[in-house]
Amino acid sequence: MYFSRLFAPTLREVPGEAEVVSHQLLLRAAMIRRAAAGIYTYLPLGWRVLEKIMRIVREEMDRAGGQELLLPIVQPAELWQATGRWDVYGPEMFRLQDRHGRPFCLGPTHEEIITALVRAEVKSYRQLPLLLYQIQNKYRDERRPRFGLLRGREFIMKDLYSFDRDEEGMRASYARMYEAYSRIFTRLGLAFRIVEADPGAIGGGLSQEFMVTAATGEASVVFCEACGYAADVDQAPCRPQALPREEPKPLEEVATPEVRTVEEVAAYLGVPQWRILKTLFYRADGRLLGIVLRGDRRLNEAKLQRFLGCLSLEMADDAAVAAATGSPPGFVGPVGLEDVVFYADAEVAQVTNAVAGANREDHHLINVNPGRDFPLRLADLRAAEEGDPCPRCGAPLSTAQGIEVGQIFQLGTKYSGALGATYLDEQGRERPIVMGCYGIGISRTMAAAVEQHHDAAGIIWPAPIAPYHAVVIPVNPQEGRQWEVAVQLYRQLGAAGIEVVLDDRPERAGVKFADADLIGFPWRVTVGKKVSTQGVVDVRRRGTPEEVSLAVEATAAFLREQLAAQGIETGSRTHNHDGDSFSCR
Repeated sequence: MYFSRLFAPTLREVPGEAEVVSHQLLLRAAMIRRAAAGIYTYLPLGWRVLEKIMRIVREEMDRAGGQELLLPIVQPAELWQATGRWDVYGPEMFRLQDRHGRPFCLGPTHEEIITALVRAEVKSYRQLPLLLYQIQNKYRDERRPRFGLLRGREFIMKDLYSFDRDEEGMRASYARMYEAYSRIFTRLGLAFRIVEADPGAIGGGLSQEFMVTAATGEASVVFCEACGYAADVDQAPCRPQALPREEPKPLEEVATPEVRTVEEVAAYLGVPQWRILKTLFYRADGRLLGIVLRGDRRLNEAKLQRFLGCLSLEMADDAAVAAATGSPPGFVGPVGLEDVVFYADAEVAQVTNAVAGANREDHHLINVNPGRDFPLRLADLRAAEEGDPCPRCGAPLSTAQGIEVGQIFQLGTKYSGALGATYLDEQGRERPIVMGCYGIGISRTMAAAVEQHHDAAGIIWPAPIAPYHAVVIPVNPQEGRQWEVAVQLYRQLGAAGIEVVLDDRPERAGVKFADADLIGFPWRVTVGKKVSTQGVVDVRRRGTPEEVSLAVEATAAFLREQLAAQGIETGSRTHNHDGDSFSCR
């Protein structure tokens, strides 16, 4: 491809809408453009990256025994109502009606409709196991779409569903997908970690996430260097930590004028933050309830929602809190509020002579003792933190940031039971099909790759998913020898199966170099003055400062060797869509 013909409108300035690195660079490098909040157009360079990710995913899904199909995006409501998820998804689901008033949704996922398909077509144990997958757009009406492709309302996803005769078969399919996913992300050139995960709205039993590690990742994971345990913070159990015990003292109210936050209260009363009882109010399916934590801990909303089993969970507004307690936020607590049900994190039971809001403005209670002064309903509700004991071996946990790019689930009979998907076994008995599901965010993986692989100049694509393998840059296309060699190299690289761009634009060399770094071509071949004086060109790998001077005739073989070392086969001739007669001069 000649750069002058490439639809790649790169940007010099960082767009104001872009918050994270991947969003900024994908916009600047002409990979994507915003159509609406959380909805993006993929430009030719970005689409080439996505196609390469999809090709690797398809190869590994087919290798694992998967069969590709395509399911409808528009799905009838009755299937979702049968599994109970029509209400579970709530406002995140795009809902619509046809002209007859029948309800449908835009598929956020496809468990229901593929289970209905298998229910209609599979009757015998001889037809199982079955692995079916698709690569397709998904739709979720995120409350706050942000971070570009990392949290969008329309995104590309690979979802595979396994159908087995029994639990043992499901576990075998799950293990097969675990290995396939590990191969996929390794082939994509990404550093990743596999962690225990919350099944969320998908449901089922065991679930694991594949996290691309990145300092700017939006998800937090904890892991143990000693035993290898790793989990999403929403899933990691927390052991209550022992605290010094004291003799309970009489409850007492003290004035705390204009002292609201945990930090302010601890400093004002001269107590450690763990002695403060932090009280939060939530609405769970519309019902107001209170949550009590140590002041130095953070609530994990996913754990709370899982514990309550509610469909919707949101923080109560200040008006609701004031109506229930008679006090503005900052001075509320669990003592004396018999009309509100309180749940406490398990560690709260360890705290004696604590401090809590008095439910009266500018006042707090001291010497609050859980169980004596308010009922204890305990659960593991806090977020795991660095230094917490590992739930497996007790060693201190470490934390890292990551981006979820894949998740696998053991569903069991959650969907087959609700939708009546059964088969006849060897004895002619009817049994429910046992299922698993396995997703990879294709567009999300592209963004995660950028988050993990970039520098101040732009993207550093892993070669297997780069839009092109190399760019040839004549420093001065008007100089006859440079242009002649640049075209010669362009044709040689293309004939060798190397995907190559020839930057034929009448721009300064600095502009071309900046665009090459911004777009992230793995290799840059610079044709400059040395081609006339020494017969060599300069070859540089993206992300490294060193250049290698090579004879023109040796360049194609060198790049083929380098790409082969990265698992890229370049044996076949590529079509570059350019006529030989084209010239920029």
